[in-house]
Amino acid sequence: MTKRAVGTFEVSVKPLDSADEAGASSLGRMSLDKQFSGDLCGVGKGEMLTAMAPTKGSGAYVAIERVTGTLHGRNGGFVFQHAGTMQGAAQQMTISVVPDSGVGELAGITGTFDITIAEGKHSYVFDYTMPA
Repeated sequence: MTKRAVGTFEVSVKPLDSADEAGASSLGRMSLDKQFSGDLCGVGKGEMLTAMAPTKGSGAYVAIERVTGTLHGRNGGFVFQHAGTMQGAAQQMTISVVPDSGVGELAGITGTFDITIAEGKHSYVFDYTMPA
């Protein structure tokens, strides 16, 4: 049975080294630090690779993020895989749990994570399943 977790998070994104702007597109590497609140309480730590096109507002990113904390009362952790593209105002993002990455009471977790950004605030909906 699929369960749904909702809440908010704070995120800090910092450059890890200088961007590569030698070609038509700039490449970057960033650290991710998150603090989750709501049905998922805990922290996320990861790294993101970015490519920004010469056209303003167009680009892509990939990231790996380790999440540790409590999800609906279960303690443990898992890893998210991120992939996203932007073109003007249009965005497409996929965030899913890496298979078999769950540990502790979250072993066996699968699911997808959706982010909404409104008025500078981040919220999430996490649809997940756990083994019986």
